[in-house]
Amino acid sequence: MGIKVAGGIRENGIVVGNAYDKYGSGNWIVRRIMAGFEKSLSGLVKRAEPASIHEVGCGEGYWVLRWQEEGRQARGCDFSAQAIALAKENAEGRVAGAEQLFEVKSIYDLQPDVDSADLLVCCEVLEHLEDPDAGIRALQKVVSGHLIVSVPREPLWCALNLARGKYIGSLGNTPGHLQHWSKNGFVRWVSQYFEVVEVRSPLPWTMLLCRPLR
Repeated sequence: MGIKVAGGIRENGIVVGNAYDKYGSGNWIVRRIMAGFEKSLSGLVKRAEPASIHEVGCGEGYWVLRWQEEGRQARGCDFSAQAIALAKENAEGRVAGAEQLFEVKSIYDLQPDVDSADLLVCCEVLEHLEDPDAGIRALQKVVSGHLIVSVPREPLWCALNLARGKYIGSLGNTPGHLQHWSKNGFVRWVSQYFEVVEVRSPLPWTMLLCRPLR
């Protein structure tokens, strides 16, 4: 499923969306890496068995649209008005009610009465936050069943960027990445806020299935 992407544009000084269509890439290395990510995410969604999904930081809407086409009740939000406009454009002609699927909203502004779902998905978001603790506490407020979170696995992520000659001046750090976690460090941090049910490591990410602390 090809989508229109933000292409590295900035909003309020922040890089939004995807720099390129990584899901529709013709590069075999990118395709293999993304296949690992998709397999892990789809496997955790299946394990959670949600009746409803809310993706926080949905970008241009790839996963919300995919879940909708799979027959799941899914919606998404993103702080970027430009990304949400692209998500709605990508939804046209694919799923019904495109205007209602996507909303401009920051992770910090989530509210239990309107943003809760059986499964919250927050992938490739936390590393962009100036205050990730406030972000994950906001997720705590709205999770009613399960949460899936993922972040780049460091220092592997930066090392791979350097290996392909990218972002040399910032030692391989992708523009907009403010937070950096190793696999064990991310699990320890998230465990302060949620019970970690399962850990997956699709190269080069760390992905967790969580539920509220009992």
